[in-house]
Amino acid sequence: MTTSFGTETPPDPSGGAPRGPLAGLVVLDLSRILAGPTATQLLGDLGATVWKIERPGRGDDTRGWGPPFLKDAQGNETRESAYYLSANRNKRSLAIDIAAPGGQDLLRRLAGKADVLIENFKVGDLARRGLGYDDLKPSNPGLIYCSISGFGQSGPYAARAGYDFLIQGMGGLMSLTGRADEDGGEPTKAGVGIADVMCGMYASNAILAALHHRTATGEGQHIDVALLDTQVAWLINQGVAYLTDGAVPPRRGNAHPAIVPYNAYPARDGAFILAVGNDAQFRRFCEVAGAPSLADDPRFSANAERVRNRAALEPEIERLTRTRDAGDWIAVLEAAGVPCGPINDVGEVFADPQVRHRGMRISMPHETSASGTVDLIGNPLRFSKTPVSFRRAPPELGADTREVLRSALELDEAELERLTAEGAFGAQGDETQ
Repeated sequence: MTTSFGTETPPDPSGGAPRGPLAGLVVLDLSRILAGPTATQLLGDLGATVWKIERPGRGDDTRGWGPPFLKDAQGNETRESAYYLSANRNKRSLAIDIAAPGGQDLLRRLAGKADVLIENFKVGDLARRGLGYDDLKPSNPGLIYCSISGFGQSGPYAARAGYDFLIQGMGGLMSLTGRADEDGGEPTKAGVGIADVMCGMYASNAILAALHHRTATGEGQHIDVALLDTQVAWLINQGVAYLTDGAVPPRRGNAHPAIVPYNAYPARDGAFILAVGNDAQFRRFCEVAGAPSLADDPRFSANAERVRNRAALEPEIERLTRTRDAGDWIAVLEAAGVPCGPINDVGEVFADPQVRHRGMRISMPHETSASGTVDLIGNPLRFSKTPVSFRRAPPELGADTREVLRSALELDEAELERLTAEGAFGAQGDETQ
């Protein structure tokens, strides 16, 4: 595709008006589940046109990952799961059979119109179908082709399938999450698919960097992003701590490995977070708590000493925090400039006045929903010139197949009917069943 992305904003090839900093960019999304869809939803929020390719009759695996499912006007569950809805906004769904020769040909033609292709098939699967990077590059040398896999395109594990839970375990995150064994804990995964989400974030950054390179050179390239690699990368300070002193970091529950006090502490009516980041904040906490002598104790006066002596200090902090309600602590500590806060459940998060002010809960029109709308989590990026936009609710399976094939590939009705008969894509009206 000959584009001038970065110098102008050509019209959206599917008919929408240009929006956002990535307006005019076309993304062919052959990914499913969470890592790839997270990346493509972000690109879509930034204005890109995203063509989501799904298996006819089944679609993205996450469509079946529930309950909860969106309910229709009769109160019946639809096939739109909350999991699927979380990562597929601002996309068009095309139900194309990648196993059919006609479907493969359609995908090659769509790739010729795309700036970016994202896929998360097992290593070699697309190449065997004539859809690998080397197959598509000759007809579209500017194509940015991003492969997301569990373990990368090379190495002894390359052929293995990778899932978030597996990667959290193999990549060290679970060894750092949860209470210590002596406190009755065990290795614990994060409560969301964070390995997938972070991989999607790394992938979107890589795509934007490759697009910048293409703007300067006209060259596309193949990007290889692995869940395990990205999980290891975001071990961050814990990983580098091991590389520095050779000591394997233990699980500490909610405690910080290098800052004390930085933990969830018991109040009279529950728990709250105290996040002291420096010695001045510790002294202010001690003063508010009525224990200024703690800040003068040489075991606790400096953070490095507090870390070394955490076993002696933490019980003293807990003894103090148990004397007041969590809300009282938060009020007096905030007034004193000591970082602290509540431990909200998800319902409390969306009721929080700051979260509401920042628009992190959005509502979009959705034909299937009983209310006619669907509530989603907003995009956190704020631009002064090119804001993100929420243009399309997560699509029903195959809802846009014919529209996109007509507009992007200029297929007429006769050809669409022929391809339907050959099984290249789901028959009209069958895609959403």
